[in-house]
Amino acid sequence: MKKPVDAMADLMSRAGDDNGLRDRLLADPGKTIEEELGVTLAEGHEIHVHEETYAATHLVLPPRGKFTAAEREEARGGAASLAFLRRTLHDPAPPRRSPPPEGARAGMGAAGPEALAAAGRESVRRGLAFLESTIDENGAWHCIRFNTADPDIPRHFERPPFVSAFCALALERCGDARARALYNAAKAYIGETIEYPGLWRYYRHLPQDLDSTALCSLVIEDHPWILLKRNTAGILENRDEDGRFMTWVLAGDEPDVVSRFRIEADPVVNANVIAYLGDRPETRDAQRWLEALVTEGRIEGSSKWYPDEVAICYAIARAVLRIQPSLDRLRPILAERLLDLRDEKGEFANILQAAQAVSALYNIGSLEKIDGKRQLERLVNSQRDDGSWQELLAFGDQSLKWGTVGQIGHGSEAVTSAFCVEALECLLDVPTA
Repeated sequence: MKKPVDAMADLMSRAGDDNGLRDRLLADPGKTIEEELGVTLAEGHEIHVHEETYAATHLVLPPRGKFTAAEREEARGGAASLAFLRRTLHDPAPPRRSPPPEGARAGMGAAGPEALAAAGRESVRRGLAFLESTIDENGAWHCIRFNTADPDIPRHFERPPFVSAFCALALERCGDARARALYNAAKAYIGETIEYPGLWRYYRHLPQDLDSTALCSLVIEDHPWILLKRNTAGILENRDEDGRFMTWVLAGDEPDVVSRFRIEADPVVNANVIAYLGDRPETRDAQRWLEALVTEGRIEGSSKWYPDEVAICYAIARAVLRIQPSLDRLRPILAERLLDLRDEKGEFANILQAAQAVSALYNIGSLEKIDGKRQLERLVNSQRDDGSWQELLAFGDQSLKWGTVGQIGHGSEAVTSAFCVEALECLLDVPTA
C-alpha cells in the first residue's frame, strides 16, 4: 500500500483544517495514525501529539545518543589499529565448508512438474529450518568477514543490522509461518539498532551509511520514525552535485575513517535508497543515472561494495518492482544484461548468483526467459543435508590489495540460504513445464 511521501506533513496539514482529525490525534494518536494511513504501527512505541497555542510553545529534544562520548571516542581511536573492530566481532567463526558434491540429489531430471514442485517446497522447508538455527536470541543473523585473497587470515563472525535486513528482505515473499517468524525476529533486532532519526551503521567505528539505512528502513516500515519519514531529510541531504546518493553520512562528529577507500554514487546503494524513498522529484536524477548504467552497459565495475554484476542487477530489479511504473522501461534491458552473464552452457557462475538472478528476473517479469525447471533442480541439488547452501562472497570491497584489510569479503551459509529460499519461492510461483 502506498503511503504519503511525507506522512507527518500530510497529517499536520489536514489537522490544521479538520478539527475532528485534530481532536482524534490528541486523544489517541496511535489509533488515529493507523486509521488515517491504513497501517499497523510497531508495538511498544508510544506516540505523543502536542498542540501548541498562542501562549505555549513546545520544544522537542531528540533522544540521547546510543553511545556515550567515551564509546564514540573509543570507536574513533580503535579503528586505526583494528583493535576496536575486533572487539565488535563475534568469534570464533568456523572454517569455510566445502561445497556439496554436484548432483547430490541426482535423479530429479525425469521428475514431473508435481514431483519437482514438491521437492522445491521441501527444499524451502529445510532451508527455513537451517535459517532458524542460525539466527540468535536477539533476532540477528551472523555474517562472516573473511579475506578472499588469503584464507589463512582469521575469519570473524559479525552481526550488523544490514545483514539481518539483507536476509529478512529475501524472505519477504515467503508465506511460510516459519519465514514470518524469522522476519519478525530480524525486524525486532533492526528496530533495536536504529539511531535517531532513522539511520543505521554497519560497524560502530564507521559512519552511518545509506545502504544499511535503506534496507533496514524497508524492513521496519511500520516504525513511527520510518513511517513518518523522519530520516528522509537527512538522506536527501546526502546527495552529490549530480543528485546521486552518497554512501556514507559524514556528520560533523563522525570519524572519517572511510576517506582512504571512499567511493560515492554506488549503484546498489542508490537502488536501495530509491526502493525506500520511492519515485519522487528528489530521486529522479539517481533513477536516470541507474538507467544510463544499465542501458549503456556500464554495470561492470560500477560498484565498490558489490563486485558481482548479478548482485547489482538484483538490487536494481528490486527498485524497479517497488517504484513501478517509474523504471519499467528498464525491465527488458535489465533482463538482457542478466542473461548475458551466463556461461556458454547457460549457467550462472555459482548458486548465489543463480539465486539472485532468478529473483531479479522474477521481479522484472522475465522469469520465463530462463529454464525454470533447470534452475529449480540446481537449487534443490546443491542444498546440503542440513538445509544450507554454500557460503559465498555476497558483498565486500575487493579493490584493496594490502594487509589484513585488503580484499575483505562478507558472506555466510545463512546469507546464501536466504537468497536460495527466495529464488525457490519465485520459481514455485511460476509453474514449470
